[in-house]
Amino acid sequence: MKKKFLFLFIILISNNVKSQNFKGGLIGGVSTSQVSGDNLSGYNKAGLFLGVFTQLPVSAISNIKMEMNFIQKGSRNPKMNKNGIPDISTSYLEVPISLNYNQNELLSIESGIQIAFLLSSKDNDVNGSVNSDPPFDKTDISAFIGMYYHYSEKISLNTRFGNSILPIRGYDTERIFIFKRGQYNTVLSFTIHYII
Repeated sequence: MKKKFLFLFIILISNNVKSQNFKGGLIGGVSTSQVSGDNLSGYNKAGLFLGVFTQLPVSAISNIKMEMNFIQKGSRNPKMNKNGIPDISTSYLEVPISLNYNQNELLSIESGIQIAFLLSSKDNDVNGSVNSDPPFDKTDISAFIGMYYHYSEKISLNTRFGNSILPIRGYDTERIFIFKRGQYNTVLSFTIHYII
């Protein structure tokens, strides 16, 4: 599945390189995240956010953007020695697709959906890594909203909030909830987008 999305992304870029309206570039920044349903709270987990993007205008004030990103997510327990609750470390390959509206020359807003493929995962307790039980799902589907500040023609600053639509893993069999089906990624990211 990851190979199919990578192939699709390369085809999209290749076809649009010939178009004068095509723009592409690089993404770099940080993510702060938490996992809803893990008995911890707060965006205490910082991670790396790196990627590439391509965008195509659909009107004078809007464009469609597709990205391919490496992102680190999870949760961090700063009081693990006191409460013993394990924290979570995950990394994903994300493929977001968004629709962006320009509010003015400086600001634009975005909304979109993304699929993410799990690259690595582990739970951590006071002694180090432990087996993840239950295991994490291999994919994470999320919705997101965000805002761009266009610093210059080539550089934009982005703030994005995203949340899983489906659980990234369920609870163990002893825990059954009607409205909470498992754990969900919640991410707040801060990135720089540079147009090549």
